[in-house]
Amino acid sequence: MNVVIAILLSYLLGSIPNGLICGKLLWGVDLREHGSHNIGATNAWRTLGKGPGIVIFLLDFLKGFISVWLGMHLVGTPLSMVLCGIVAILGHSCSVFLKFKGGKGVATGLGVIAMLMPAVTLVVFLLWLGIVYATKYVSLGSCVAAVFVPIMAWLLGSPAEYIVFGVLAAILIVVRHKSNISRLLNGTESKIKAGHR
Repeated sequence: MNVVIAILLSYLLGSIPNGLICGKLLWGVDLREHGSHNIGATNAWRTLGKGPGIVIFLLDFLKGFISVWLGMHLVGTPLSMVLCGIVAILGHSCSVFLKFKGGKGVATGLGVIAMLMPAVTLVVFLLWLGIVYATKYVSLGSCVAAVFVPIMAWLLGSPAEYIVFGVLAAILIVVRHKSNISRLLNGTESKIKAGHR
């Protein structure tokens, strides 16, 4: 019974649209009407500026982190922690509060792996940071970093459940970036820059 409660709470937590809520309440902007129309941290950065982008990134990160914590404390098995992490990412991407639409899942996914595999998180975050710094393409950094999660998990000897999670999360994040990948290939993808607000 506890595992069902943990999974349900993790999905609902993941579904909280931080970008939409903060954008409207704090800055008077509906992110769905600007930029890429996405409610995530990257569009917040482009539309509202660096500070709001960081705030929304951290809030979305915490959704993943806390969801794994729920799995750990309510159930206590690696599988329960992985399941809670996966449904948190699904909640962010397919929010019950947004008619099953949502963000790309990168910040929430990073929160999940930070709780599951801190060493892997450090490596893939530095990889993401290096790619974004060099290219200014957040989508490219996100996709490459996501693909490297299961690879690094395997190299660093993580439990099998965590490696499987890494594969599933990488697939979900890359699929959610399908339109970005198309724009990267044809040279029309937007580069990151701070908003003017």
